[in-house]
Amino acid sequence: MRLLIVEDEPELADFLGRAIRRANWAVDLVASGRDALAALTVTPYDLVVLDLGLPDMDGFEVCRRYRAAGGQTPLLVLTARAGLTDRIQGLDAGADDYLTKPFAVGELLARLRALARLPPASHDVVLRYADVELAPASRRAWRGGRLLRLTAREFAFLEYLLRSPERVVSRGQILEHVWDDNFDPIANAVDVLVGRVRRKLDPDGSAPLIHTVRGVGYCLAVRAPNDAA
Repeated sequence: MRLLIVEDEPELADFLGRAIRRANWAVDLVASGRDALAALTVTPYDLVVLDLGLPDMDGFEVCRRYRAAGGQTPLLVLTARAGLTDRIQGLDAGADDYLTKPFAVGELLARLRALARLPPASHDVVLRYADVELAPASRRAWRGGRLLRLTAREFAFLEYLLRSPERVVSRGQILEHVWDDNFDPIANAVDVLVGRVRRKLDPDGSAPLIHTVRGVGYCLAVRAPNDAA
C-alpha cells in the first residue's frame, strides 16, 4: 500500500512518515497543494493524508480540485481545525474522513486501515449527462467543469433529473422525490425551484438543458422535446 502525506510542517511530516512506514506502508511526502495534485496525477496512491493549512492553497481546495478531476483515492484530512464548520466543509469538499490534531497514532492508523478496506471507487459514483456531472456521495455538481453552488433541494432536483435524462417528469413526481412528507407545497414551488436551478446551470448563455413540456412537466435533454415550451 502506498500513501501520500501532504503536510508543510517538516517535523510533523517526518513523524507521520516514520509512524506510517512502521505500519508497513510506503510513504511519499509533499509540502504544498500544487505538489499534492501533481503527485496524485502521476502516481496511483491507495490513500492520502492531507493537512488544511498549506502554503499555496487551502486543503479544502485541494480536495475540491482532486475530486472535480475525477480522483477517487480515499482521503483523510489531518488538521488542527477542530470546529464543526471545518469538519463539515472538509467532508463536503470530498474528504472521506477527518481527524484533528493532536491525535493518537493508533487512531490514525486505525482510520487509515478502515479507509483502505473500502472497495475501489465505492465512495462516489458520478452521474453524467452532456457536460453536467454530479457526485451524490460528496454532494457536488459541475457543468463544463464549473462547480455549481446548489442548495440541498436544488441538488436533489438535479440528481433526480440526471438519474432519468431525456424522460419527462411531472410536477407531482418532482414533489414526491425532492420534498418530504412534511412539506406543504405552495402552488408554484416546483416552478420556482426549476427556475433557480436553470439560472445556476446556464448562467453564461450555455445551451439550456432543462426544458418545460407543456401540460406535463420538465425534461433534462440536449434537445428540447417537440412539445416543449
